[in-house]
Amino acid sequence: MTANAPTADRTTPVRRLTVLYDAECSLCAFLRDWLVRQPQLVPLELVPAASEEARRRFPGLDHRATLDEITVVGDSGQVYRAAAAWIVTLWALREHRGLAHRLSTPSGARFARGAVLAAAKWRGAQWGGGTRPGGAGWGGQVYRRTDGWSYDPGRGWTRTAPGCDGGARATG
Repeated sequence: MTANAPTADRTTPVRRLTVLYDAECSLCAFLRDWLVRQPQLVPLELVPAASEEARRRFPGLDHRATLDEITVVGDSGQVYRAAAAWIVTLWALREHRGLAHRLSTPSGARFARGAVLAAAKWRGAQWGGGTRPGGAGWGGQVYRRTDGWSYDPGRGWTRTAPGCDGGARATG
């Protein structure tokens, strides 16, 4: 199972979603405020990532990782990260469900992934390439994801192709 796939049975209906957002990030706070104003088909609960509330509700999550990457948890234990988290959040909104369906296609997923990477780069720039306020965050080092993508504050985003000997190539 990949990091972006839901962890629960795909036939389990989703009746409520909890969006874990970085309360220290101005972009994340802006999006939180936007989400609460949207008409919702599936209720969204917005909880600060790595907060005591998040740790109490979801003791099995890697809460440090929820600060680095948007994480959405369904009421039956489904866990969505990165682009999949954005897509399921849009799916919960009445006026954006159609967009979520378009983003769930292969070409749409590439666009969604690009948007998530752009947001991550913007967030990194807001932290000055270093740590988040209060000393949290990845510390300005190279940040590596399990899907082959990595972020180096000096070089930007790169991806190691499957089967390579660890050499990263620029993606654009």
